[in-house]
Amino acid sequence: MVPHLVTALNGPLLELEKKILGATPAIERWFRMEWQEHTPPFYCSVDLRNAGFKLAPVDTNLFPGGFNNLSPEMLPLAVQAAMAAIEKYCPDARNLLLIPETQPGNTFYLQNIGRLMQIFRQTGLNVRLGTLAQGSTKPQQIELPDGTHITLEPLERSANGRRLGLKNFDPCTVLLNNDLSSGIPSVLEGLHEQSVLPPLHAGWALRRKSNHFAAYDEVVKKFSKMVEVDPWMLNPLFTKVSDIDFQENTGTDALADSVSSLLSKIRKKYKEYGIKEQPFVFIKANAGTYGMGIMAVKDASEIKDLNRKQRTGMLAGKEGLEVSEVIVQEGVHSFERINQAVAEPVVYMIDRYVVGGFYRVHAERGVNENLNAPGAHFVPLAFAQQHALPDMHAKPGTAAPNRFYMYGVVARLALLAASVEMEKTDPNPEVY
Repeated sequence: MVPHLVTALNGPLLELEKKILGATPAIERWFRMEWQEHTPPFYCSVDLRNAGFKLAPVDTNLFPGGFNNLSPEMLPLAVQAAMAAIEKYCPDARNLLLIPETQPGNTFYLQNIGRLMQIFRQTGLNVRLGTLAQGSTKPQQIELPDGTHITLEPLERSANGRRLGLKNFDPCTVLLNNDLSSGIPSVLEGLHEQSVLPPLHAGWALRRKSNHFAAYDEVVKKFSKMVEVDPWMLNPLFTKVSDIDFQENTGTDALADSVSSLLSKIRKKYKEYGIKEQPFVFIKANAGTYGMGIMAVKDASEIKDLNRKQRTGMLAGKEGLEVSEVIVQEGVHSFERINQAVAEPVVYMIDRYVVGGFYRVHAERGVNENLNAPGAHFVPLAFAQQHALPDMHAKPGTAAPNRFYMYGVVARLALLAASVEMEKTDPNPEVY
């Protein structure tokens, strides 16, 4: 199923599509060579924005929580990719312990867990769920809307303290679908005999978006040189600002200066390419997810005039994670539409393979607003590069498979950047 897309099909994006399609053999070889040097994250989702003149990732999640939004046709691909991913860490794997977020009331999220269990069971693994919820002493069964159920069980450390499992269940691998926003629980530390995936430093307790986008900067420069495009076409400009206290309204002068400087760089680029849109930036908490701790700004003066509601919105992210450091990121308009509503593609990967994606659609948000907000809905799509290979002879901008191939390429650039980021921020680099 390919959703009906309406896009601003003009300007440099068509040129970009042409160049990327023309360079497909070189691009795929380049990725193969890069994966010999770097280990891809176990799984990953990337939010993209397509402005018609630019296609860029704006967020990379290493604990993706929307596998239930993928089209069922893509499941065989996800199973194959999961097999490849598991074999790297534990070739004779039999048992997998999956640790989800501690939000038993969120049935939408738990359907994602049900889908993940389905994928891993089809790879031949016994999968059980362990919970990080405080005070959990006995299994808890939760019914899902589709008539199935899942069981969350209390975690147990082995007698020697070096392994983590459940009662009568000793897993080879511990897979986290919990982004550790509230800190690293002691029960996950010091596991010397099992792979914990993603590694603990991938969690928001330690991870920072500025490190990711700095790594993306490096990756995209190399890639752009190969395909001979301006890296800006694929890359949102950004800068980091520290020591901010939104409650006390301190550090906001430095923030306003950063916003002003970034907006002037974007204006220069818009002028270079004859782009008439109004530039804007997103201010985002440097750690955290779920679309929290984020606001859009068109002028530095807006920082000085923040009202109480806006300041409160920036005070804390998920799990009450305090916001004292932000990134100011170039805003990329989203000119994709589904049924007149603004949409942005989200690409899902397991290991180094694109396994599907969906559109996040929000009828009440504009082309320059954050769509990851209450009221969003999701339209699954079978990412067409697996079902219909790119059509090299199609006119740029006319073939959906070509669009999806481009999405897959840019998402994999963000995946590669996440790999580089994880290596650079690893507290125990000798493991690599």
